[in-house]
Amino acid sequence: MTGGATDHGFHFRVPPSFASWHPIGASGRPRTLPCPRFIAKATVIMSDSTPLPADLIRQLEQLAAGNASVDEVTDWIRAAGGPEHLASPADNLRSIDGATVDLGRRDRCGFGEVIFGEGKSAELITRIIQTQLDAQQHALVTRLDNTTAAQVRRCFEHAFYNPLAHTLRVGQLECPAAQQLDIEQVDQIPHVGVVTAGSTDQHVAEEAIETLFWMGIPFRRFDDIGVAGPARLMASVPQLQKADALVVVAGMEGALPSVVSGHVAVPVFAVPTSVGYGANLGGLTPLMGMLSSCTANVAVVNVDAGFKGGYLAGLVVSRIQHATTKTSD
Repeated sequence: MTGGATDHGFHFRVPPSFASWHPIGASGRPRTLPCPRFIAKATVIMSDSTPLPADLIRQLEQLAAGNASVDEVTDWIRAAGGPEHLASPADNLRSIDGATVDLGRRDRCGFGEVIFGEGKSAELITRIIQTQLDAQQHALVTRLDNTTAAQVRRCFEHAFYNPLAHTLRVGQLECPAAQQLDIEQVDQIPHVGVVTAGSTDQHVAEEAIETLFWMGIPFRRFDDIGVAGPARLMASVPQLQKADALVVVAGMEGALPSVVSGHVAVPVFAVPTSVGYGANLGGLTPLMGMLSSCTANVAVVNVDAGFKGGYLAGLVVSRIQHATTKTSD
């Protein structure tokens, strides 16, 4: 067992005093570890100096105390996804020239790291994307100008740039789950509704939609149904009520999220925009109005932050999908 593989396929570094110890006794039955001090000194060889994670230490303590067998502990490790999933978070970081890429975020948070493109060079963005692709992760870049996007796209075969949203997706571009739903589908499929108050808010809504595409979340969009034309909004209410989460994008005075949220029983993620005349104050006026909303189901993100609104709504639907899958299993 010293420095090599056990009968269970996992590698341990064992202090010399335990060099002769083997997990399977002469009778063929599992043996417990002879001394809890092994726990303090053992190191799983996931990297040369990675200390044992706390959950694994607890399992090995049970093993050392005779309360668990080697088979039980190794089964637990396999159920946790194998030794690589017990590694230190630092083992999922990739340092490249100009950035440190967090490849463990998908396992921790459900979705990978998103690249904020503004202020980054095409070369740096390309290196980050390639690092993600090498780890079998798809990439999403936000706030990417047309010139930089053109330079980055030349490096990747499968890349889609949305010039209105200023987003770039690289990797799996066709995701059957992420789609604009037809009216016949909204009753059967958990989805996000993306609402704009006016056509000039569309660029922010497009960022939310591109985020949902990247997450693989179905959606339905409702364009230009702001409070200046109440009939347009009321005509859409029956369909809005079928969504599992809503992203409501509005500039000017920012009244739309409060009005919409009074008609639905789901979270409404309000996105203020900088669209409007002088008193809009670059989005500050709708931001303050949304934060002051009387309705209880409104949560507000930053000005023009379509990505954040889409991501939060996407998480809601993702959890519904996950719960549905668990129930069906």
